[in-house]
Amino acid sequence: MAASLGPGAFSPLAPGQGPGWAKLAAAVEAQIPPGEIETIYVFRPIKREGKEWGTAVVTRKAADGRLRVYTAKYMLIVRGKDRGQIKIEVVEVALSPADVLAQVMQATVDRGGDTEPPVELGPAVWYEGR
Repeated sequence: MAASLGPGAFSPLAPGQGPGWAKLAAAVEAQIPPGEIETIYVFRPIKREGKEWGTAVVTRKAADGRLRVYTAKYMLIVRGKDRGQIKIEVVEVALSPADVLAQVMQATVDRGGDTEPPVELGPAVWYEGR
């Protein structure tokens, strides 16, 4: 028997979905055409003291077959008088072979103490229907 959500409860959003992620996706799109995005790795957001921090690693193919790697971060105020304000940063950080990037993504979990690896998404999660 499936568990049901009680009154006032809400279903958690899928990885990479929600107001902060939507604004981050728009900022990424301003720098990288969605058709050029290979993969989006989404880390579990951190919520603390009325703020939410989200980080994604976005990749796109370079001319030589390697991946151009970007970090995309946001900090969204979710409570208080400044609710809805957001700070976003999208920065190209590396040029890497795909197999090395996979090792680096796993190492971030191993070193960071996070129990969940980033979720690997395709660009359609952010840009389908646009």
